[in-house]
Amino acid sequence: MTMPATLIEWEEGGERRQAFWRSLAKTPPPRRVLVADDGMAADAAFRLVSEGCALLWRGDFQNARQLLQAISRRIERRAAAAKVEAVTTPEGFHRYRLARAQRARTLGMLLLPFDVDHGIPLRRAPNVAAACREAHGAVTGAYVASLRELLGIIGAHQWRQKGVAVPALGARIHPHYGVFAPVRGEYVDLLAQAPLPADCTGAFDIGTGTGVLAAVLARRGVGQVVATDCDPRALECARENIARLHLERQVEVVEADLFPPGRANLVVCNPPWLPGKPGTPLERAVYDPCSRMLHGFINGLPAHLAAGGEAWLILSDLAEHLGLRTRAELLSAFAAAGLTVAGRLDARPSHPRTADSKDAIHAARARETTSLWRLRA
Repeated sequence: MTMPATLIEWEEGGERRQAFWRSLAKTPPPRRVLVADDGMAADAAFRLVSEGCALLWRGDFQNARQLLQAISRRIERRAAAAKVEAVTTPEGFHRYRLARAQRARTLGMLLLPFDVDHGIPLRRAPNVAAACREAHGAVTGAYVASLRELLGIIGAHQWRQKGVAVPALGARIHPHYGVFAPVRGEYVDLLAQAPLPADCTGAFDIGTGTGVLAAVLARRGVGQVVATDCDPRALECARENIARLHLERQVEVVEADLFPPGRANLVVCNPPWLPGKPGTPLERAVYDPCSRMLHGFINGLPAHLAAGGEAWLILSDLAEHLGLRTRAELLSAFAAAGLTVAGRLDARPSHPRTADSKDAIHAARARETTSLWRLRA
């Protein structure tokens, strides 16, 4: 995977130096960069990064990790000193997102050097070449990237190696970097429990991601599933998972913006649950700009559902509790497309963040319900 060649510049040893800047989050290179090492105090580092000055690390790798943790603690103490606003309105959610983005920018100011083979020329640096190749692909020169982003790459690599257990599938799904992992299992369980339409011989899985829903449908006996996505990472990930599960004869993964050609007895979609603009490519699984995918799916169903078939829309109501969308708006979208609701299955999330009372959107999370809407044309 190639990325645009952007340079980052700094002064070191009395010379002006530069290297390629790489950010999978598409963060622009910082304008001001200072060289730092093990002698940098945490308070001084926090002050500099808070002012927008990046630190290019030349010391011990493990000390850099400890410094990043120290900066994070200082950010959390500053946030704790401020009054936490319970987010219940679109304006409040916008401020919440801005604060989260600022925290990410600040933590992203601790930078590391990388060789052309993705090696890190620092003491006690781990071998991250395999993880970085999965995320960045091949590179053509030495580069600089943030330590925070590297830790995310390492975590994604570990998930890819280990896989995520999916009880409804009786197997593991191996997510790739940048592809939404099925760690919130309630939406998969809903799909596994919903009654299949009569004579359901074929299905479409729109926006397949890791391929988990297509795999569950195949395991439930659907003879032919066409799984679509327009993200190259997702397509590669889904194909790998389908092959690992030996479901290639039942599941075909194709590149498409929403629907493939033709009609199916069952059309499934689990779109991003929140309307909004993604701040990074990784947020595309969470935020749906102007609800484009949601409305594209709803409006396209009449042309792609076979007679007597059903569509399953899997959607959280978190957006409703945050004031980003109303239930009436969702029902009106169904009606405008000529769809009727044949039934609905609900599940309450059980992930740890639902119990985190310190989270500004805890009140909304505590009331969240994930639903599988059964729609007919």
